[in-house]
Amino acid sequence: MDRRTFLGLGLGAAAAWPLSSWSAETAPEKRLRLRELGIAIGEMEPGEYNAITDVAGVRVGHVTLIRGDGALVVGKGPVRTGVTAILPHGGVLSKEAVYAADFTLNGNGELTGMGPVRGRGLLAAPVLFTNTSSIGNVYDGAMGWMLEQDEELLTRGVQVEPVVGETWGDFLNDTAGGHVRPEHARQAIESAQSGPVAEGCVGGGTAMRAFRFKAGIGTASRLVPCDETVFTVGVLVQANFGGRSQLLVDGVPVGREIPDLMPERGQAGKSKSMLVAVATDAPLLPVQLQRLCKRVALGMARTGAISTHGSGDLFLAFSTGQKIVRGENSKVQSLNNRWISRMHQAVVESTEEAILNSLTMAHTMMGRDGNTYHALPLDRLQQIMRAHGRLK
Repeated sequence: MDRRTFLGLGLGAAAAWPLSSWSAETAPEKRLRLRELGIAIGEMEPGEYNAITDVAGVRVGHVTLIRGDGALVVGKGPVRTGVTAILPHGGVLSKEAVYAADFTLNGNGELTGMGPVRGRGLLAAPVLFTNTSSIGNVYDGAMGWMLEQDEELLTRGVQVEPVVGETWGDFLNDTAGGHVRPEHARQAIESAQSGPVAEGCVGGGTAMRAFRFKAGIGTASRLVPCDETVFTVGVLVQANFGGRSQLLVDGVPVGREIPDLMPERGQAGKSKSMLVAVATDAPLLPVQLQRLCKRVALGMARTGAISTHGSGDLFLAFSTGQKIVRGENSKVQSLNNRWISRMHQAVVESTEEAILNSLTMAHTMMGRDGNTYHALPLDRLQQIMRAHGRLK
């Protein structure tokens, strides 16, 4: 069995760590997505992969950095971190922008590079999620990659910037060590692909937790019939928030029924952030995309989130339904608002399920100083959901 299979990283993940960091006792159990457990969220149908990559052209790549154990030595580790890249399409992004918008539910966090999105409603760069100390290095790596794709990128007087978001993973990771380097951002971008998306302890989500269980990256999608056309909405989250008693799964108070398996050793109460990327192939304008961003908050709330004072809950939505080609005039299209409520529902359901997938796919992880986040126990989750009549 290779290391990727052993750690359940799946497709789209690159990693570097010594296997000696994992003993037989800490080897991760097989993890499953929510629907594989018999739990279906909402009413709408998911796409083929139930992932953000169900939106045609969207690609996702991860670089996962896991190495070392024991006491923290700043600059050396232990390391539990990474970067996740989301590409809106396979062309040269700076030459073929897409409409985009963002929304800040609570602003104690960073989603940099938003000037072009807020000023012109356009996204012409990759989107990357990482940990708090790595914003600059990830930005540099992404910008270097963009310059290779488009040598005239910085000569036209038009602002084009990578979008980089962060959440705080210091409980497990040597945050001050700066272990995510520019080359890791480039590697995540270059490894991005369509199809299934690796979830849980991968990429930017490697050190993250939700509801005091191990969490990280999660994704989901919905098909949205609009007259004779079926559009797709996909969501990818980096989940790092929530108290145990708040956790709801399809309305069931799962967190209250699993009061044990709390984080071990250190204080783990400061991780309270959420990054979300929403993609759709429906032709939406920036004002419509911002409405989608706001509905992310409703999907969060359905899992029990309250968006605390210290939380950085930052959302971005983009549409691949039409590309704005540099130097060309284009006719602007817009989905009739008679269908927009269906798009809202798709975002709410996909966000809720993506958060829960980030939990069910993450495995127990020990990091710096022996600090440990436990995985949500899948057998107990199924027992609770069965008792509440929620299993299919």
